[in-house]
Amino acid sequence: MSQPLRLFTIGFTKKSAERFFTLLRAAGVQRVLDVRLHNRSQLAGFSKRDDLAYFLRAILGIDYLHLPELAPTEPMLTRLRQGGTWAEYQASFVQTLQTRQIEKTLDPARFAQGCLLCSEDQPDHCHRRLVAEYLAQHWPGLEIVHLV
Repeated sequence: MSQPLRLFTIGFTKKSAERFFTLLRAAGVQRVLDVRLHNRSQLAGFSKRDDLAYFLRAILGIDYLHLPELAPTEPMLTRLRQGGTWAEYQASFVQTLQTRQIEKTLDPARFAQGCLLCSEDQPDHCHRRLVAEYLAQHWPGLEIVHLV
């Protein structure tokens, strides 16, 4: 019997570095899949792209991969920040995932024991949840686990 394809998600906001790395270790994450559009100038120092890749490798011995094709576009983010609704953002983002055909262009094996990373503390209003749910609709047996 094959193992289920388990995909984790995590946000770094409101988490100390200790909490963040402890959650990843406890879950058995093997690869962090960064789905942020802007991953170089976030507020938490440990979450900046190059620093994060180093810390993941040095502390946990796990891989880091930036997947910009799983990020929203700048116009989507701007509309949301300027008063757009979550429902509008969600519809636009899911349409973008469909247009990009991520279920066909990405290798499910790279996602096994992987963890989608974004900034939002909770997955409720974060595109990482939308990515995970979209993939689960197309990749049978995908199990989603949100690390909070």
